[in-house]
Amino acid sequence: MRKSYRVKSEKDFQHVFETGDSVANRAFVIYKIERTENKHFRVGISVGKKVGHTAVVRNRLKRYIRAVLTERKADIDPHIDFLVITRPSARNFDMTKVRRNLVHALALAHVIEMPNENEEN
Repeated sequence: MRKSYRVKSEKDFQHVFETGDSVANRAFVIYKIERTENKHFRVGISVGKKVGHTAVVRNRLKRYIRAVLTERKADIDPHIDFLVITRPSARNFDMTKVRRNLVHALALAHVIEMPNENEEN
């Protein structure tokens, strides 16, 4: 995911966190805010030390999240900024579980359309 697709500054991150709407499932919390001036969506990813005590675990989860977002890039509303906060229950998830849970959380937040139950993951 290119840098232009990331919420990087502390100011932007806090703005989405404090003023955005939030939705959660057991593995992820999504904060979302509408931004009409965006040419494309921007995302911030947070995986805290409670999720994984080692950088290896945290970075693996961030790679998985970025991969799912890249796969679903065309389905994501271009006029939003959103944050993906990982909960400790996602610590031992493989790519399939991350994809399933993240797509579910993004659909609940209306970032993407709700996928069909018959859709292959």
